[in-house]
Amino acid sequence: MKILGISGSPKQEGNNETIIRNVLEVAKSKGFETDSIMISQKKIAPCIACGTCARGEKCPINDDMQEVYGKLAEADAIVFSTPVYFGGMTAQLKALFDRSVLLRRQGSQLRGKFGAVMAVGGSRNGGQEKTIQNVHDCMMVHGMIPVGAGAHFGGIAQKPVADDEIGMKTVIDTIENLCATLKKE
Repeated sequence: MKILGISGSPKQEGNNETIIRNVLEVAKSKGFETDSIMISQKKIAPCIACGTCARGEKCPINDDMQEVYGKLAEADAIVFSTPVYFGGMTAQLKALFDRSVLLRRQGSQLRGKFGAVMAVGGSRNGGQEKTIQNVHDCMMVHGMIPVGAGAHFGGIAQKPVADDEIGMKTVIDTIENLCATLKKE
C-alpha cells in the first residue's frame, strides 16, 4: 500500500516539508511504500473552470499538475501538511484541490481513500484546527475518509516544528493512526 505525502507550503525546506519527511519515514518503517509532492518545487496554476475535465478530457493547463494527478490516483492514502495562511490552507494547496476536480469528474478517483492533515501555525493556537477542517472539507468533497490521531483533528504544530515536541507528537500519533487504519483494510 502506498501513502502519498503532500507539503502544501510554498517554502522549500520549511516546517511542512520536515513534517512530510517525518511522517513518510514512520510510514516506511511500518512497511508502507511512500511518495511525496513538495508544492514548493511544483508549478500548479489555478483552475480556470473551463469544463474540459467534465467532458472527460485532459486538463488543458500544461503544468506540474499532470504529474500530480497520477500520484494522487495511485495512492491508497494521502497526508497533507500546510501552514496556516490567513486562517486556512495555502493558495498553492487550494489550487491543487481545485484542479483535482478532474479526478472527481473522471471516476471519483479519490473516493474511499484515507487522508490525514497536519497544520503548522505561528503559535499554539494559530488557526491549525480551522485549517485542518478546511482541508478535511476538500477531502470530503472527493469522498475521502479523514483520519486523525484519535483525540483531535490531526497533527497540530507551531513553528519551528523541530522545537515543538508536543506538536510533533500529534503529527506522529496521526500518521501512526493512519497506518493502523490502512492495515485494517
